[in-house]
Order: sequence, then C-alpha cells, then structure tokens
Amino acid sequence: MGMTVRIAVSLPDDVAERLAREPNVSRFVAEAVRQQIRRERSMDLLAQAGYVFDETDIEAGQQLITEHLGSVSPELAARADERLSRWKRR
Repeated sequence: MGMTVRIAVSLPDDVAERLAREPNVSRFVAEAVRQQIRRERSMDLLAQAGYVFDETDIEAGQQLITEHLGSVSPELAARADERLSRWKRR
C-alpha cells in the first residue's frame, strides 16, 4: 500500500452530514476521488476520440457515450485504467 497523507478540508453541511454516516470516511473519500480521476481520464480519452461535450451537459454526454459505446462497469473502468497506465509507461 502507498503512503498516506492527512489533509484537512472544509465541506458544505450536506456533504459533512453524509460523511458522518460512513464508518471509514478516508476510504469513502479516496474511492470517490478515484472515481473522479477515472471520469476525467475517460473524458480525456473520449475527447481524443472526437466525443466532446460541455461539462454543463454531462448527462447528455453520458447518454451519448452509452448509446455509442455501451455501459462500462466500475470494475471494467478500473481494469482499463490499469492497462492504460501500463501502456503509457512503455
């Protein structure tokens, strides 16, 4: 396992209330950030493939992706990220 870093953040009340229900807040936040990273990588790859849409229209963009490429499970996305990382290191 990699190194960990303690970070203090200020959050809106609704977000803090949701996190208060989590038994392991660090794990929950780490996974949420990892999902965002995967989303950003996916958006970059899609843009390279010619699928470009505005951040404000993300729902329509997701629908377009689903229609063109089909649904991608979180497991499949993680495997794709792993393979892409290995490919980029070459």
